[in-house]
Amino acid sequence: MRNVFIVLWMLLCSITSAAAQVSIGIGLPGVNIGISFPVYPELVPVPGYPVYYAPQVNSNYFFYDGMYWVYRGNNWYASSWYNGPWGLVAPEVVPLYVLRIPVRYYRQPPVYFRGWASNAPPHWGEYWGNSWAQRRQGWDSWNHRSVPLPAPLPVYQRQYSGNRYPRVEQQQALQNQNYRYQPHDVVVQQHYRTQQAQGAPVQPPRVQNAPAPSPQARQGMPQQGGPNAQQQRPQRQQGVAQTEQQPPRSQGQAKGPQGNGQAEEPRQGQEKGHEKRE
Repeated sequence: MRNVFIVLWMLLCSITSAAAQVSIGIGLPGVNIGISFPVYPELVPVPGYPVYYAPQVNSNYFFYDGMYWVYRGNNWYASSWYNGPWGLVAPEVVPLYVLRIPVRYYRQPPVYFRGWASNAPPHWGEYWGNSWAQRRQGWDSWNHRSVPLPAPLPVYQRQYSGNRYPRVEQQQALQNQNYRYQPHDVVVQQHYRTQQAQGAPVQPPRVQNAPAPSPQARQGMPQQGGPNAQQQRPQRQQGVAQTEQQPPRSQGQAKGPQGNGQAEEPRQGQEKGHEKRE
């Protein structure tokens, strides 16, 4: 009986672990978190961090490693476009430099941020618990002199606002055409691959040409014009050939009969002279 409980406990642990692995990552875009900017927001670099923030926006809005990040309703969300749609990000995979953003750059900080130093990151370990802190151990300690450069902003998105803002199925194609940056964060790389796979164009089916008929089938096929037309064609061709073979008459030959008439008059005169002599 004891062995049965041990086996059931092991199965329960494996199922829980598998469910946790499935939930980890950036969710597919499709969440509306109430952010709808009329135009592309102004983004300013956070000094000493490879991150941008939006000082004119009343939201915890950031840009890091080619994606937009928003902390809203105690959850992190990410998107490749400034107005979403957004994908939910599990706390276990939020990029380190997003977690390290100082409190002072949160334009709408939650209540539990109060009392924390403004020039230091939020106390995520206290909020998400010891289990999260053990998984992300060392997240709040790094070498400030070896910070990577910030990713370039996708400024091409400025021309897409209001009614011109693209649909979800158009966003990935525009991103591939206008933004060549390759992310460095592992989680962002995985999200990029997922989006590219979903946004890949569907190849149209190949149209196969009909096979050419065999010589036997060609002999049995009716020919255009019928047999009479085939018999008339050689005759016409022969007539044309004969016409082409006859040389054209020259002007001298055409006037030949008139010349012959003029040549006969002296002969008649000679004959009359002959009769007179007799």
